[in-house]
Amino acid sequence: MEEVLSALVAIKKELDEQRLEIRDTGKNVTEQVTNNINTLLEEKFKTWEHKHEKLKEIVEDQEKRLYFLEKQEKKRNLVFFGIEESETSYASLERNIINWIEQYFNIKLTYSDIQEVKIGKKSQRPRPIVVIFSTLGTKIKILKHKEALKDTPYYFKEDYPKQVLQKRRELQEQVKMEREKGNIVKIKYDKLVILKPNQKRQLHTSPTNDSQAQSDASSNVNKKKQNVKNSLFST
Repeated sequence: MEEVLSALVAIKKELDEQRLEIRDTGKNVTEQVTNNINTLLEEKFKTWEHKHEKLKEIVEDQEKRLYFLEKQEKKRNLVFFGIEESETSYASLERNIINWIEQYFNIKLTYSDIQEVKIGKKSQRPRPIVVIFSTLGTKIKILKHKEALKDTPYYFKEDYPKQVLQKRRELQEQVKMEREKGNIVKIKYDKLVILKPNQKRQLHTSPTNDSQAQSDASSNVNKKKQNVKNSLFST
């Protein structure tokens, strides 16, 4: 009987050892599998991250190219506002613009000076008209005569790319703040230019003060001359 009990105890002990061994083995296998999965996921993540960075670079490069192309495309453009709509065709629109420019800027243009004319969406007010000039020189001529539209219902602006327009809108708040400080501010393309006012003040002198100053100066000169004479005679 004792031998049977001893055998059972031995069997139980062996089973417990095997159970522990299986548990440890399972734990090790689980850890190994987990490590392998983590390694694979990390490698995949690095691959995806690398691809994402590449795509980001490509997108940024494309955006720069598009911005440059849009900037070049709008380089010769001006947008006119307030011009009455009387045209019935594209040809009459071009003719209207040519006549209007000659009337207000005294600049004679031909059809070859204008590459294209675009008109904005229909509304209650006269629509903005985008004029693409054939040369940059023609646009510059008109820019130099901007003051000709003073005291008229007409005006024109540069045709900026969307990014530049957004940037200029964002700068308006800063413009307001700088002007409140007394600074002279203007937006040049997409940059803010701040010109600080001259703080030095010239003292205003009246004619009386000027005469008095001249009199004092003459008196000092005469005194110096007299001192020199006295010095010569005394020797």
